[in-house]
Amino acid sequence: MNGLIGRKVGMTSVFNEAGKYVAVTVIEAVPNIVTQVKSVDSDGYKALQLAAFEAKEKNTTKALVGHFQAASTTPKKKVVEFRDSSLDKQLGDEIQIADLFKEGDKISAVGVSKGKGFQGVVKRHGFKGVGDATHGQHNRLRAPGSIGASSFPSKVFKGMKMGGRMGNDTVKVKNLVIVKILADKNLMLVKGAVPGHKGSFVIIEK
Repeated sequence: MNGLIGRKVGMTSVFNEAGKYVAVTVIEAVPNIVTQVKSVDSDGYKALQLAAFEAKEKNTTKALVGHFQAASTTPKKKVVEFRDSSLDKQLGDEIQIADLFKEGDKISAVGVSKGKGFQGVVKRHGFKGVGDATHGQHNRLRAPGSIGASSFPSKVFKGMKMGGRMGNDTVKVKNLVIVKILADKNLMLVKGAVPGHKGSFVIIEK
């Protein structure tokens, strides 16, 4: 699988060739550096390890500083491995947007979704609630209701839909479309929902 490390900038809108108004997400994908080339002989599988976005050396462990120096590059914030990559690249090579993607391509975006904190069943699982028919109770509008039987089986089954932490999960969204590529600015405009908050890292796969 081929891909790049990007960063979500935000959203904007453009007009496509048909003159239609399209909402797009702006992803910054600076040149990625190959920091390790894995092979079947040495590692048991084939992969390319890429790194992107500058980091301060004082905030980087000495082990990683040495790892980056071996690839003749400066410390980076994000390191990702792409298994079974078909790119013929060597240690220290750069990979840019134009090397992998073109306008109209369908891609997948992997990121960490926005954290929502502790949420109830209506927001977390889409429970309908009871509307107005609370029969005089003041706090039953958004309650989950019964969650288990009584004497048998005398427990609540695992996986029951209940309130809990929502968001902050690794999410993969497929079949996003590249509307425009601004190669000189290392930007791509993508139609579709890209997971994560502004400034978060996104792995773009093809």
